[in-house]
Amino acid sequence: MFYPVYIHPGDDDHAHGVTFPDFPGCFSAADQWDDLPRQIQDAVELYFENEEGEIPLPTPLEALARNPTYTGGVWMLADLDLARIQPCREWLNVSLPAALVGRIDRHAAAHHLSRSAFLALAAERAMTD
Repeated sequence: MFYPVYIHPGDDDHAHGVTFPDFPGCFSAADQWDDLPRQIQDAVELYFENEEGEIPLPTPLEALARNPTYTGGVWMLADLDLARIQPCREWLNVSLPAALVGRIDRHAAAHHLSRSAFLALAAERAMTD
């Protein structure tokens, strides 16, 4: 689904900044224009890791273009893969050996993941084989 994002163009010393009107507090950046779609998708996925509720519908670009808050940049429509965004979480009680939990936690921390994110990724990978 296409969502409007506002790009604050960078220069040789600054990355291009991204503001997401439909996701308050969600920001991203990329050094190259070509990297923006991937960075935008990653930022929204990370944003919804801790969000509850439904993903809002995109605000019409026409409504945002009249908003004086957005100046000095350009609008872009980002094609977000909503299937990769899962804001609704289900609580799960799992018993695992303590040593395994320790290994999971160390691996997850080394890769900047939460325990839950690591287990979800591991399960997804296991089911795609």
